[in-house]
Amino acid sequence: MNKLSISDAGLSLIKDFEKCVLKAYKPTPEDVWTCGWGSTKGVTESTVWTEKEADEHLRRDLAEAERCVNASVFVDLTQLEFDALVSLVFNIGCGAFRGSTLLRLLNDSRHDDAAQQFKRWNKQAGKELAGLTRRREAEMALFERSVA
Repeated sequence: MNKLSISDAGLSLIKDFEKCVLKAYKPTPEDVWTCGWGSTKGVTESTVWTEKEADEHLRRDLAEAERCVNASVFVDLTQLEFDALVSLVFNIGCGAFRGSTLLRLLNDSRHDDAAQQFKRWNKQAGKELAGLTRRREAEMALFERSVA
């Protein structure tokens, strides 16, 4: 099985939902400090980055998400399936992905059932968020474009 890297389609989806903010912010009151294209590692309330720094953090974060998907999925993926999964992992983290029903179904070669699991990842602190619902729908649509 080949190791994949995110394509322009996947990167575009992530950037559409993350937006680049160069001063630390909390996307929601329940969230952690975030900067750049959704980076959270090492970000504090006083973090300020340049565009170049934001792009460097994005590349690092994407590489981590790619490694997670490549190491966790044991079935062949299309490029668009991989892109959708990297977007999900970028947002929810590798640990959550590794423990997910989505991954279990995917590794059981149940791609259609796995696709339906994206919808379940639209909550923060138990509360459904419209932005996460839209993102999961976009990821699911990207994933399913590969299945058809």
